[in-house]
Parts: sequence; structure tokens; C-alpha cells
Amino acid sequence: MTGTPLAIGFIPLVDASALIVAVDRGFTSAEGLDVTLVREVSWSNVRDKLNIGLFDAAHLLAPVAIASTLGLSQVKVPIVAPFNLGLNGNAITVSPALHGAIMNQADGDLTDPMVTAKALARVVAARQKAGDEPLTFGMTFPFSTHNYQLRFWMAAGGVDPDEDVRLVVLPPPFMVNSLASGHVDAFCVGAPWNSIAVDRGIGHILHFVSDILERAAEKVLAVREQWAQANPDVLMRLTRAHALAAEFIENPDNRSEVCRILGAPERIGVDPDVIRRTLDGRLKVSPDGTFRESDRYLLVGREAAARPDPVQAAWLYAQMVRWGQATYSPDALEIAQKVFRPDLYDAAIGSSAVPAPHVPDGVGAFDGAPFDPDDIAGHLASFAIKRRQP
Repeated sequence: MTGTPLAIGFIPLVDASALIVAVDRGFTSAEGLDVTLVREVSWSNVRDKLNIGLFDAAHLLAPVAIASTLGLSQVKVPIVAPFNLGLNGNAITVSPALHGAIMNQADGDLTDPMVTAKALARVVAARQKAGDEPLTFGMTFPFSTHNYQLRFWMAAGGVDPDEDVRLVVLPPPFMVNSLASGHVDAFCVGAPWNSIAVDRGIGHILHFVSDILERAAEKVLAVREQWAQANPDVLMRLTRAHALAAEFIENPDNRSEVCRILGAPERIGVDPDVIRRTLDGRLKVSPDGTFRESDRYLLVGREAAARPDPVQAAWLYAQMVRWGQATYSPDALEIAQKVFRPDLYDAAIGSSAVPAPHVPDGVGAFDGAPFDPDDIAGHLASFAIKRRQP
């Protein structure tokens, strides 16, 4: 008996693991779904193919789902996200030269993002005084957590990301070669590409994004709102399959099998050991072999990570407003929050789990007051560096 056919797009990143494992381990077929995974190289490809209906669902940047729904700089196509594919998982990787410059200017612990942000400001000021070209940072998309995380970190130290440095868009698989060729001085991207740069001896992981935000909605399982309304039973089964896959991934006893599945050439296509480091939260951060561990480097299913949280959507929308991508309005905020659908997750899973209590505001940013989704204006007013509202 043939299952319901579905085409789902993804980018080769470890935070696609629940999607890949759901298909390759048979969780989707057990739900009566016949899923074809389509590997893409850029987020614009994934977004566009989802929006026009070539994909039924997609592994998608969380901010892209919001931007598409609001019609920001693209065709307006309402998206819903019933499942978080990952919280956190990004890192900021810098060239050896920039790493050395930051170390020379740092006053304190290099794992403290405020210490490195202020050191970066001193490096930028020295380069400006010497008449050097601005530093160039790669990120994956204008509407991406990578963009907002870089900006949040830089601005905390006094660096204006639009005036003092260059931010350029690069597809995730192209980051490492761009750093090797000197086209960028640093980048923010998801796993495994930070580790690949370290293994090649051309980069140092400066920060895990979990240093900057304790809980950051990274990728979502995204579907068009119209499709969700037309296929509620299929969406429920797809969401349930992903939840089972996330639970399977988070079980340490399954880790070797998971890494083998993800490492396949048609999936992520890298050494399973690199993927293992990511899922274990134990990453080599320097070519000299230095390792660093974090139990929140990438959350796939534990700590309620898979359940969409509208507070996360509000934080992402606030960043769009802060950096001039959107004009604030209460209606737009409400629309943005409704992209993240915990109700659909609960209907499929039968759960109403909430974020871990050690992150009381649901975000846990290293700088600024606790985030209040009911006071976006106050949140934005607290920052010296931001774009003026039109």
C-alpha cells in the first residue's frame, strides 16, 4: 500500500536531523506517509519552492517563515510551523587572524560574548584608524537567526553591523571555502560547517550561539497555511513522525545510528564523527585540538525544544523591527506569533510541555533586560544601536 506522497526540502545541516531520521528510520512511513527529501543548497530555493507548492513542507529558517507570512521583501505566503526542528545549533567562527586580533584586545574570558564583542569593537576601531577594509562576516540569509545573532552580539559591544563591518549572504555549504579563500573574515552558520572549518585548520569557533541566547528558535518544519488547512490529518501524522524521530535522536543509545544516517552523501554528507560532536555538544573549537562542551549547543527534542513557542516568534519579529526589515505594529506582532503553532503540536503529540524554567523569559539573551513580548517598544528602546523606524 502506497502512502500519501510528500516532497520536503532541506539544507544539509544537523538541525535537519529530525526530518531526515523521520524519513530514513521509517517514522514517516509508519504514519502512512511516502516522503521524498529534496536536498537544496540555498534558503531562497527552499523558501520559493515551498511558497509555490513544489514542496509540501520544508526545513526552514524560523525567521523566513515569519517574513513570508508578513510579506517582507518577498511574496506574501502565510506559513505555519507546528514543529521546531532545532533550538540553537549555530556558532560564530572566525579566521585565525581575526581570532588572534580579538584575543589581543580581549579583557576577560573569551567564552563571555560581552568580552569578545567589546574586543571586536577595539579591533574595528583600530582597523578604521589604519584605513583598512572593514571586516566581512558571512551569514546565511537576511531573515535568519544567524543575521540577528551576529548583530545582537556585535551591537552589544558597540559595533554597528551596518556601518562598521560588512555582512554578506552565503549558503551554508559555501561558508568554509569562503573563509579559506579570504572572502570573509568570519561567519555564523549551523552545524556541521563550523566544525568543518576547524578541522581544516582555517577557523576558530569563537562562540556557540547558546552563549548569546540560551534558547533560540533556529529551524522549523514549515508548511503553507493553506496546505495545513486542507490536510490537517496529514500534518498531524507528519508532526507525530518528527516527534518520534526527535525522541530517537536524543537517546544516546541511538547516536551512532543517527550519525550514520545523517552522514550519508545524499543527506548531510560529512564524516559521522563531526555530526556526533554536534549532537553530543562536545565540539573542537580550535585547530590545536581544544574542545568545549555545552549541554545546550543544539536541542532537538529535549527541554520542550520541539514545541513551537510564540515568544520566540515575537523575539525574531522584534529583531526584524530593530534592524529596519519591518515596521512595528501590534497586528504584525500578532501575525508573527501565530506562525508558531503549539496548538498543532499539542494536537499531534498530546502534550503541553513548556520551556525549561531556567530561562524565565523564554529567550535568555546575554545582554539587555529580560524579553517581554508584550513590550516590544521597550525592548527596542533599551538598545543604543538600531535602525530608525521609517
